[in-house]
Amino acid sequence: METSTIPSLFTPPTLAITPSPPLPPFKVLIIGASYAGLSTALNLQDLCAGLPPRSGPSPPTTTTTTTTTPPLPIPIEITLLDERDGFYHVIGSPLALADETYAAKAWVKYDDVAALRSPAIRHLHGSVTSVDMGRKVASFAAVRGGGGGETVEVGYDYLVAASGLRRVWPVVPQARRRKEYLFEVEEHVAGVVGGGIGAVGVEMAAELKMVQPQLKVTMVHSRDKLLSSEPLPEEVKDRALELLREAGVEVRMSTRLEGTEEAVDEEGKPCTKVTFANGETMLADRVIMAVSRSVPSTTHLPSAVLDGEGYVRIHANLTMPTDAPHTKDHFAVGDIAQWSGIKRCGTAMHMGYLAAHNIHQLMQQRVKNVEPEFVKLDEVPPMIGLAVGKKAVAYWPEGGMTSGADVLKNFFGDDLGFSICWNYLRLGGEKPVV
Repeated sequence: METSTIPSLFTPPTLAITPSPPLPPFKVLIIGASYAGLSTALNLQDLCAGLPPRSGPSPPTTTTTTTTTPPLPIPIEITLLDERDGFYHVIGSPLALADETYAAKAWVKYDDVAALRSPAIRHLHGSVTSVDMGRKVASFAAVRGGGGGETVEVGYDYLVAASGLRRVWPVVPQARRRKEYLFEVEEHVAGVVGGGIGAVGVEMAAELKMVQPQLKVTMVHSRDKLLSSEPLPEEVKDRALELLREAGVEVRMSTRLEGTEEAVDEEGKPCTKVTFANGETMLADRVIMAVSRSVPSTTHLPSAVLDGEGYVRIHANLTMPTDAPHTKDHFAVGDIAQWSGIKRCGTAMHMGYLAAHNIHQLMQQRVKNVEPEFVKLDEVPPMIGLAVGKKAVAYWPEGGMTSGADVLKNFFGDDLGFSICWNYLRLGGEKPVV
């Protein structure tokens, strides 16, 4: 018997499924690529990839009765804008300006930072000139071979101001390229030092004496206490002075500098004559002024978000004040932020993580329509770690004051904290610096 094939009346129709268009990447502009800026960029990259942030706890997961689903990746384009062509370890300046070998280590070109070799991150070499918060556009002068280049605009969805403080020579090098910086250091190391006290001055004098013990290093301070501008206990300031003298540095307290002039010594060699307010004089091969006041690098930001000294006013979630456009999408981290505590790289990196978390929350709000859960910056009490030659003094409220060679090792390692910061941010990828 033959059978016939009858088309089924219940054959499901063929449906054409059109995939949803890919989500356009969020554009994040970070002005400044030092401790705070790098921390923001790398932690945000981690979070948007669904990974645990390198400087904070793992992101929360969505839990059901049977599965745990990791956060969905969010596409991003992070732009790091910085005047320098590389990461400079500012904490290491006192040693970098005394030791050329260390100086070469302290500046790493961004192209050589493994953690930044990511399609989600790019570096622009330039100096920001203005930020239009209403249009969400920043203008910057690109750095070219002979100096400044053309003015370029870059748009963004979120902005993080992390441009830090404008510090003068010799607190930090003024070069914008590593090659120029090494020449700058080479010329500086060739001289002998006299004069100038502050936290940087203390460390610089001690490092010079340690690296070049044949030098006679004299530090001059107009007050009767070291670290006189810092809100620290008297015992910390006294211990810093003791360690400085133990390191072989001659210290003159309560002595105010009146002026300097060119002179010649007994052998007819050029030198500098230093005159003090009490009429005393001394000759020095070189005078380093380490007392200049650093100022926030914020002239590119609207005055509405700044205080009277140029620091950025922030809320505890790191956003800028509400009397400017789109402030919920604008953050400030690091030394330019007006917040409690002594300016430190540890606080800067922590602020970078907090900003990254909160920006990621805003992105999730736009993508998933969920209410953001912000983390907030606590008040920061006065604390300090000060390297003085082969020893260090440290203070924090819970632990009090401590000092010695072991403190130097714990707080600074063997390279004034370079490896500690590098490894904490995993700048070398998965390979730590030892």
